[in-house]
Amino acid sequence: MKTVQDYIRTIPDFPHAGIMFRDVTTLFADARGFRIAIDQLLHPYAGAPIDKVVGLEARGFILGGAVAHQLSVGFVPIRKKGKLPGRTIQQDYTLEYGTATMEVHDDALQAGEKVLLVDDLLATGGTAEAGIKLVERLGAEVVGCAFIVDLPDLGGRRKLEGLGMSVHALCAFEGD
Repeated sequence: MKTVQDYIRTIPDFPHAGIMFRDVTTLFADARGFRIAIDQLLHPYAGAPIDKVVGLEARGFILGGAVAHQLSVGFVPIRKKGKLPGRTIQQDYTLEYGTATMEVHDDALQAGEKVLLVDDLLATGGTAEAGIKLVERLGAEVVGCAFIVDLPDLGGRRKLEGLGMSVHALCAFEGD
């Protein structure tokens, strides 16, 4: 039987020489693979008190929407700066080549709501940390962070766990 990792394609030297890009679009394109991934992402949280699923741009929208549907809860997108039409709050984060900004609508979450944060890949943890900070600034609580892929050598899991987060990843690729 195939695992989630078996559905993920690796593309060498993208977007730069020396990078092994883990492409989850091949997982999304396979009905069985996608179903397995969604089921495994939500499994630890089935029955947990979750009010909303937050997805990080952009592949986190695909996963988060499907997980929210399965959990019968609402979905909230966290987007790159300038993509949301209403009033937002912003959080800067560091990239390997500079900084970027994430945003969420200022009324997307209510104080006390329990949130599951979802994205496709955990690398350095910068994007996820920005998402967590936005959720917390709105008064909601992140009860878990779920990812398809963890790149443990880049330290994202350690960063999020250092923030007190529970991290769930379906597979890991070493050396990236």
